[in-house]
Amino acid sequence: MNLQVLLFICLLSVYSVCGQVSYSIPEEMSKGSLVGNIAQDLGLEIKRLISGKAKIYTRSSDEYMELNRERGVLLVKQRIDREALCTETALCALHFQIILENPIEFYTVTVQITDINDNAPTFEKNEMNFKISESANVGAKFELERAVDRDAGKNRVEIYTLKPTDHFALKVQNNADGHKNVEMVLQKPLDREKQEQISLVLTAVDGGEPQMSGTMMIAITVLDANDNAPVFTQQTYKATVTENSPKGTIVATVTASDADHGSNSKITYFITNALESVRNVFEINKENGQISVIGNIDFEKSKQFQLNVRAIDEGGLTDSCKLIIEVQDVNDNTPEINIMSKSTVISEDAKINTVVTVINIEDQDFGENGNMRCFISENLPFILKTTSNNFYSLVTDSELDRELSSEYNITVTCSDEGVPSLSSSVTLTLQISDVNDNAPVFERSSYEAYIVENNTPGLSIFTVKATDADWNQNARVSYILEDSSVNGVPVSSYVSVSADSGVIHAVRSLDYEHIKDFHFRVKAQDGGSPPLSSNVTVKILIQDQNDNPPQVLYPVQTGGSVVAEMVPRSADVGYLVTKVVAVDVDSGQNAWLSYKLQKATDRALFEVGLQNGEIRTIRQVSDKDAVKQRLTVIVEDNGQPSRSATVIVNVAVADSFPEVLSEFTDFTHDKEYKDNLTFYLVLALAVVSFLFITCLVVIISVKIYRWRQSRILYQSKLPVIPYYPPRYSDTLGTGTLPHVYNYEVCRTTDSRKSDCKFGRAGSQNVLIMEPSSTGTMQRIQSDRNILDEPDSPLECDGIVELLVVKIVLQIFHLPSLRLDFKPVFSSEVFVLLFFNLLPDCSLFSCW
Repeated sequence: MNLQVLLFICLLSVYSVCGQVSYSIPEEMSKGSLVGNIAQDLGLEIKRLISGKAKIYTRSSDEYMELNRERGVLLVKQRIDREALCTETALCALHFQIILENPIEFYTVTVQITDINDNAPTFEKNEMNFKISESANVGAKFELERAVDRDAGKNRVEIYTLKPTDHFALKVQNNADGHKNVEMVLQKPLDREKQEQISLVLTAVDGGEPQMSGTMMIAITVLDANDNAPVFTQQTYKATVTENSPKGTIVATVTASDADHGSNSKITYFITNALESVRNVFEINKENGQISVIGNIDFEKSKQFQLNVRAIDEGGLTDSCKLIIEVQDVNDNTPEINIMSKSTVISEDAKINTVVTVINIEDQDFGENGNMRCFISENLPFILKTTSNNFYSLVTDSELDRELSSEYNITVTCSDEGVPSLSSSVTLTLQISDVNDNAPVFERSSYEAYIVENNTPGLSIFTVKATDADWNQNARVSYILEDSSVNGVPVSSYVSVSADSGVIHAVRSLDYEHIKDFHFRVKAQDGGSPPLSSNVTVKILIQDQNDNPPQVLYPVQTGGSVVAEMVPRSADVGYLVTKVVAVDVDSGQNAWLSYKLQKATDRALFEVGLQNGEIRTIRQVSDKDAVKQRLTVIVEDNGQPSRSATVIVNVAVADSFPEVLSEFTDFTHDKEYKDNLTFYLVLALAVVSFLFITCLVVIISVKIYRWRQSRILYQSKLPVIPYYPPRYSDTLGTGTLPHVYNYEVCRTTDSRKSDCKFGRAGSQNVLIMEPSSTGTMQRIQSDRNILDEPDSPLECDGIVELLVVKIVLQIFHLPSLRLDFKPVFSSEVFVLLFFNLLPDCSLFSCW
């Protein structure tokens, strides 16, 4: 076995390599015989053949070779008959490619099939008959049938022998096409009378080792004299025929003439080619020499035919000529598209110029009919690149995005340049594999959810939803609650988020009065590697429930003392007795309060304002009315269900303080108590005097300082901006108390002429209360200054005696009437009312 290796490398594309290797083997090798070490000859490693899934690609349906990837060798897959494989050519070779993947590489392999002497020469006929006139001249030639040997080279027919050689000798001539013309030459005149029939044996011997031979019998009938043989007008004829010509098409006409007369001049024409490929395509009219088509003519199989024509007259004399027929090509073959190697899946992050597949294009036509061009559909991120003759690479032309298109059906169309042009196409389906290049996206930029306070822990509040444009695991979204704090407490103690569904649950019961709203961030993270995420802000708004009853701020209900309001018997209809002040820490309509008189000693004497809680007289007070009046006021909110609180208001109908004491107190004064009373009264008077002088000095100093500041501010012409505390504002009747009043009362125990001044709503001293506050009251000072209004109409008589009595009773805890003094020490409400009373009543001027 001769081994010839030709290896060269050429660049096909960015990732493709091509090479060529050639081997030579004899035909008829047994299955599994070694052809060559393909890995060594191509410079490849065995593991590359295995990892690249090396395989043989051939256009022929018969596979004569197989590749052993583990050994890296090329083996014979089935017995090769050179004569069956290559019928007409002396050179016989197998051409195929070896393809490797990841990256795609291919190599061209040529295996030359050498001939062995496995076919003996054969004659088309077992016997050949000649009729030769006895007048044939010595030297007359008679053409014999050639033997056919399917072998090639030296294994073809080399020697012809003719026996016996009494009358005839054998003459062999070599033609330019490599064939031999065998002629029988008359060496001795014939004598029909001596020998009418002559039998000869023609033997053909080839030049192989060992030699093989074949024989044919020649029967000669000696006729009477016919001394003129047929003669063709030309020794060589030429004709053309178009492939796919219909049967019966006349290709050419050969003509021979005979100078004899009669039956000796009648000529018969024969085609003497021994090859079936000629006899099955053409036939000759024996009478006139017309050659016509009887089979299919295919330019791609045979581009030229050569016919040997013999003319025989009745006397057996012959002449021969040669007809060469050229076949003209017709564009009858569409381009053949062969997918050598392809990838069905490609990642969406594949780089530009990544090879997707390698395509081989073949067109069996010739010339322009075989020139081809290929293209793919437009608007695809792929292009076709020519890598070498008849090879194309389909490569990426731009970036891929699976989210825009997860699959491409790429149609490759190839057409030739024939007239009319023929084309063929093939469709490649390419899947785009996903890469985690998209972060989850929430349906909204932010979320707001509402939950009613006092909820059950674990209650589902809201669901956040995020989607990911990626696929499979890369699109699997998990939800994570980001760490943050609400009023210094981790947000995880308020809510939790389901990692799979995005459902937000309340971890504990929420209180609207403690927190009205809070916000946090939820992160959506996909399952890619590395994972991508996005955030969204969720705001939880807590809705109020009517879970708090109203709280009565005034009058203050004490455990062991009685608070009473005095009403003079001279009070007119509509006299303001007092006002019930209550708040509700709930909000909205849950904090809208209404006041109702539930019980009363005399329901015909008093009424309660439904909205403002003011207790007023509804008729003239008479002497018949009881001094001690007890009113029960119920305060209700507007929630569902409604909550309420009750307050007891004691009212004393009297003109003087002793009358009140006689009704509301029941003293049992013992001697020791009477003895100490004078001492305590003197001590209390001293303390009050000291406090009075101290307060007087402080108030005068403050007033002078304010007056000077106001003058300086006035002279500076700067805008005066009143200060309002941040948690309070002028409600103007829009809060819990629909009307705002300042109550300024200065009374003595023995004067019926004590004045009562009702403050103007929102003009001087305004008591403001937020529903959301915890009951704290603040007083907003009016811009009005007492020092600026010396002509105030308010007069207060006996205020000193009243204060002294109140203080004494407070200090000694006497069970007598305590007129609104205890709240000074125990409640913010009375403190505010007390200090609101001082500046407007000109308390110190009253003293």
